[in-house]
Amino acid sequence: MTEPLLEVTGLSADHGRVRAVHDVSLEVGPGRITAVLGANGAGKTSLLRAISGLLPRSGGTVRFHGEDLARVPVEGLLPRGLAHVPEGRGVIGELTVTENLALGGLWRGRAGRAEAARATAEVYELFPALARRRSSTAYQLSGGERQMLALGRALVARPALLLLDEPSLGLAPAVVAATLGLLRRLRDVTGLAVLLVEQNVTSALSVADDGVVLHLGRTVARGSADELLADETVRRAYLGF
Repeated sequence: MTEPLLEVTGLSADHGRVRAVHDVSLEVGPGRITAVLGANGAGKTSLLRAISGLLPRSGGTVRFHGEDLARVPVEGLLPRGLAHVPEGRGVIGELTVTENLALGGLWRGRAGRAEAARATAEVYELFPALARRRSSTAYQLSGGERQMLALGRALVARPALLLLDEPSLGLAPAVVAATLGLLRRLRDVTGLAVLLVEQNVTSALSVADDGVVLHLGRTVARGSADELLADETVRRAYLGF
């Protein structure tokens, strides 16, 4: 049996005095897309932030490639193959497309410039719209182009696992479909694993292999994408159907 790439066991995290994540456990296998679902305030974004260390953990463990990440700083994640694309995309508006993409390869240092250049060229092939606007600042891009840029910057690092938070936020349905279709293609072609936080349940489960459903920071359901869509209780109580 294939060992999981990411193992989250009993994870808890607090926003000040408020417990945002309660004893959550999940696994993401190599080349798998796992969706984290739930309504606003369910704890989805907090879970991703706790996994990557942006939100301090108050309990549980996070292992990536078998390594406990408890003492790994946030800046140590990219070299290990874990990239986090936050909600709101997080691109730097004053920088050009090329400069934003370059940030994804900075961890390689001077010795890795050639590899970063190859990865950037691959991103331009994936996103021709970015290639055409490589000299434009992020402020000049549309919402869909900014999402491409945020995703492209992460892909320049060649991650094994991508933590992707709300990629559909504020985007037209056609752009959402194209973005999620790209994730599926990357999974199939490169073996990229994705932990996907998404409010658009139908879209998320259309590309996901499996998923977990959160409610008030707790896991209330888990299973394959087909099982979650077919579970009438889960659909009505937690997924907004």
